[in-house]
Amino acid sequence: MLSAKYHLPAASTGALLREERARGTDIGREADSWTSRGLYFPDEIALKVVRQWLSSHGTSGFVLDGFPRTIGQAEAFDEEFDAVFHLELSDAAIRERVASRITCAHCGASFSAKLHGVSEGDACPACGEPLVRRRDDKPEALEERLEQHRLNTEPVIEFYRQADRLIEIDATAGRDAVFQKICETIEEGVAA
Repeated sequence: MLSAKYHLPAASTGALLREERARGTDIGREADSWTSRGLYFPDEIALKVVRQWLSSHGTSGFVLDGFPRTIGQAEAFDEEFDAVFHLELSDAAIRERVASRITCAHCGASFSAKLHGVSEGDACPACGEPLVRRRDDKPEALEERLEQHRLNTEPVIEFYRQADRLIEIDATAGRDAVFQKICETIEEGVAA
Protein backbone atom coordinates (compact mmCIF):
# COMPACT_ATOMS: atom_id res chain seq x y z
CA MET A 1 0.00 0.00 0.00
CA LEU A 2 2.84 2.40 0.85
CA SER A 3 4.64 1.40 -2.31
CA ALA A 4 1.62 2.26 -4.47
CA LYS A 5 0.80 5.52 -2.69
CA TYR A 6 4.33 6.92 -2.67
CA HIS A 7 5.63 5.18 -5.82
CA LEU A 8 8.43 3.46 -3.93
CA PRO A 9 9.80 -0.02 -4.53
CA ALA A 10 8.94 -2.37 -1.66
CA ALA A 11 10.07 -5.78 -0.53
CA SER A 12 9.80 -8.18 2.35
CA THR A 13 12.88 -10.20 3.23
CA GLY A 14 10.63 -13.18 3.89
CA ALA A 15 8.97 -12.87 0.48
CA LEU A 16 12.33 -12.40 -1.24
CA LEU A 17 13.63 -15.59 0.36
CA ARG A 18 10.43 -17.51 -0.42
CA GLU A 19 10.94 -16.48 -4.08
CA GLU A 20 14.51 -17.76 -3.87
CA ARG A 21 13.22 -21.06 -2.42
CA ALA A 22 10.62 -21.38 -5.19
CA ARG A 23 13.38 -20.87 -7.78
CA GLY A 24 15.41 -23.59 -6.05
CA THR A 25 18.44 -21.43 -5.30
CA ASP A 26 20.99 -22.36 -2.66
CA ILE A 27 20.20 -19.26 -0.63
CA GLY A 28 16.46 -20.01 -0.79
CA ARG A 29 16.98 -23.59 0.41
CA GLU A 30 19.29 -22.47 3.21
CA ALA A 31 16.87 -19.75 4.39
CA ASP A 32 14.00 -22.25 4.33
CA SER A 33 15.94 -24.64 6.55
CA TRP A 34 15.91 -21.89 9.19
CA THR A 35 12.48 -20.29 8.73
CA SER A 36 10.52 -23.55 8.54
CA ARG A 37 11.63 -24.10 12.17
CA GLY A 38 10.71 -20.54 13.19
CA LEU A 39 14.33 -19.43 13.36
CA TYR A 40 15.76 -16.24 11.96
CA PHE A 41 18.09 -16.89 9.06
CA PRO A 42 21.70 -15.74 9.49
CA ASP A 43 22.49 -12.08 8.86
CA GLU A 44 24.62 -12.85 5.81
CA ILE A 45 21.59 -14.37 4.05
CA ALA A 46 19.35 -11.39 4.83
CA LEU A 47 22.05 -8.89 3.89
CA LYS A 48 22.73 -10.68 0.59
CA VAL A 49 19.10 -10.74 -0.59
CA VAL A 50 18.44 -7.15 0.51
CA ARG A 51 21.60 -5.90 -1.22
CA GLN A 52 20.64 -7.83 -4.38
CA TRP A 53 17.17 -6.30 -4.28
CA LEU A 54 18.49 -2.78 -3.68
CA SER A 55 20.99 -3.12 -6.52
CA SER A 56 18.10 -3.64 -8.93
CA HIS A 57 15.68 -1.13 -7.33
CA GLY A 58 17.91 1.71 -6.12
CA THR A 59 18.40 3.28 -2.74
CA SER A 60 16.86 6.74 -3.21
CA GLY A 61 13.64 5.62 -1.56
CA PHE A 62 12.24 2.21 -0.67
CA VAL A 63 10.12 0.26 1.79
CA LEU A 64 11.44 -2.88 3.47
CA ASP A 65 9.19 -5.11 5.53
CA GLY A 66 10.82 -7.34 8.14
CA PHE A 67 14.27 -5.81 7.89
CA PRO A 68 16.43 -5.25 9.84
CA ARG A 69 15.66 -7.95 12.41
CA THR A 70 19.03 -8.13 14.15
CA ILE A 71 21.61 -5.65 15.40
CA GLY A 72 24.05 -6.94 12.76
CA GLN A 73 21.56 -6.12 10.00
CA ALA A 74 20.78 -2.72 11.54
CA GLU A 75 24.45 -1.80 11.80
CA ALA A 76 25.18 -2.97 8.23
CA PHE A 77 22.39 -0.74 6.88
CA ASP A 78 22.44 2.04 9.47
CA GLU A 79 23.08 4.81 6.95
CA GLU A 80 20.32 3.61 4.61
CA PHE A 81 17.36 4.31 6.92
CA ASP A 82 15.97 7.73 7.69
CA ALA A 83 13.19 6.23 9.77
CA VAL A 84 12.11 2.83 10.99
CA PHE A 85 8.48 2.04 11.72
CA HIS A 86 7.77 -0.45 14.49
CA LEU A 87 4.25 -1.82 14.32
CA GLU A 88 3.44 -2.87 17.88
CA LEU A 89 1.20 -5.86 18.46
CA SER A 90 0.84 -8.18 21.45
CA ASP A 91 1.91 -11.81 21.21
CA ALA A 92 -1.72 -12.86 21.69
CA ALA A 93 -2.84 -10.73 18.74
CA ILE A 94 0.02 -12.06 16.62
CA ARG A 95 -0.98 -15.65 17.44
CA GLU A 96 -4.58 -14.93 16.49
CA ARG A 97 -3.66 -13.27 13.19
CA VAL A 98 -1.17 -15.96 12.20
CA ALA A 99 -3.64 -18.74 13.05
CA SER A 100 -6.03 -17.16 10.55
CA ARG A 101 -3.42 -16.39 7.85
CA ILE A 102 -3.66 -18.19 4.53
CA THR A 103 -1.40 -17.33 1.61
CA CYS A 104 -1.09 -18.03 -2.06
CA ALA A 105 2.05 -20.01 -2.82
CA HIS A 106 1.91 -18.69 -6.39
CA CYS A 107 1.48 -14.90 -6.08
CA GLY A 108 2.26 -14.43 -2.38
CA ALA A 109 -1.02 -12.69 -1.52
CA SER A 110 -2.00 -13.10 2.10
CA PHE A 111 -5.53 -13.38 3.48
CA SER A 112 -7.24 -13.81 6.82
CA ALA A 113 -9.56 -16.81 6.96
CA LYS A 114 -11.48 -14.92 9.64
CA LEU A 115 -11.79 -11.60 7.80
CA HIS A 116 -11.90 -12.75 4.17
CA GLY A 117 -13.89 -15.98 4.57
CA VAL A 118 -11.33 -18.11 2.72
CA SER A 119 -9.99 -21.54 3.60
CA GLU A 120 -6.93 -23.55 2.77
CA GLY A 121 -7.39 -25.02 -0.71
CA ASP A 122 -9.72 -22.25 -1.92
CA ALA A 123 -8.78 -20.37 -5.08
CA CYS A 124 -6.70 -17.27 -4.43
CA PRO A 125 -8.86 -14.18 -5.03
CA ALA A 126 -5.86 -12.48 -6.64
CA CYS A 127 -4.67 -15.14 -9.10
CA GLY A 128 -6.87 -18.25 -8.80
CA GLU A 129 -4.19 -20.62 -7.53
CA PRO A 130 -4.84 -22.68 -4.35
CA LEU A 131 -4.41 -21.03 -0.95
CA VAL A 132 -2.11 -22.71 1.59
CA ARG A 133 -0.85 -22.26 5.14
CA ARG A 134 2.81 -21.33 5.36
CA ARG A 135 5.04 -23.92 7.02
CA ASP A 136 6.44 -21.27 9.34
CA ASP A 137 2.91 -20.47 10.61
CA LYS A 138 2.67 -23.74 12.53
CA PRO A 139 2.19 -23.03 16.27
CA GLU A 140 5.59 -24.39 17.30
CA ALA A 141 7.38 -22.38 14.60
CA LEU A 142 5.43 -19.25 15.57
CA GLU A 143 6.41 -19.63 19.23
CA GLU A 144 10.04 -19.90 18.17
CA ARG A 145 9.68 -16.78 15.97
CA LEU A 146 8.23 -14.84 18.91
CA GLU A 147 11.20 -15.89 21.04
CA GLN A 148 13.59 -14.94 18.23
CA HIS A 149 11.89 -11.54 18.09
CA ARG A 150 12.43 -11.01 21.83
CA LEU A 151 16.09 -12.03 21.60
CA ASN A 152 17.10 -10.44 18.29
CA THR A 153 14.64 -7.76 17.20
CA GLU A 154 13.80 -6.01 20.46
CA PRO A 155 17.45 -4.81 20.66
CA VAL A 156 17.05 -3.40 17.12
CA ILE A 157 13.98 -1.48 18.26
CA GLU A 158 16.03 0.02 21.10
CA PHE A 159 18.91 0.74 18.67
CA TYR A 160 16.64 2.92 16.51
CA ARG A 161 14.86 4.40 19.54
CA GLN A 162 18.24 5.60 20.89
CA ALA A 163 19.10 7.01 17.44
CA ASP A 164 15.77 8.89 17.48
CA ARG A 165 14.71 7.25 14.21
CA LEU A 166 12.06 4.88 15.54
CA ILE A 167 8.40 5.56 14.87
CA GLU A 168 6.14 3.30 16.91
CA ILE A 169 2.60 2.59 15.75
CA ASP A 170 -0.08 0.59 17.53
CA ALA A 171 -1.07 -2.12 15.04
CA THR A 172 -4.10 -3.42 16.93
CA ALA A 173 -6.45 -1.14 14.97
CA GLY A 174 -5.95 -3.10 11.74
CA ARG A 175 -4.39 -2.60 8.34
CA ASP A 176 -6.28 0.46 7.13
CA ALA A 177 -5.84 2.40 10.38
CA VAL A 178 -2.13 1.52 10.51
CA PHE A 179 -1.69 2.57 6.88
CA GLN A 180 -3.42 5.88 7.59
CA LYS A 181 -1.19 6.55 10.61
CA ILE A 182 1.97 5.77 8.65
CA CYS A 183 0.85 8.08 5.83
CA GLU A 184 0.07 10.88 8.30
CA THR A 185 3.50 10.46 9.85
CA ILE A 186 5.24 10.56 6.48
CA GLU A 187 3.24 13.57 5.30
CA GLU A 188 3.96 15.44 8.52
CA GLY A 189 7.63 15.06 7.64
CA VAL A 190 8.45 12.99 10.70
CA ALA A 191 9.91 10.22 8.54
CA ALA A 192 11.54 12.52 6.00
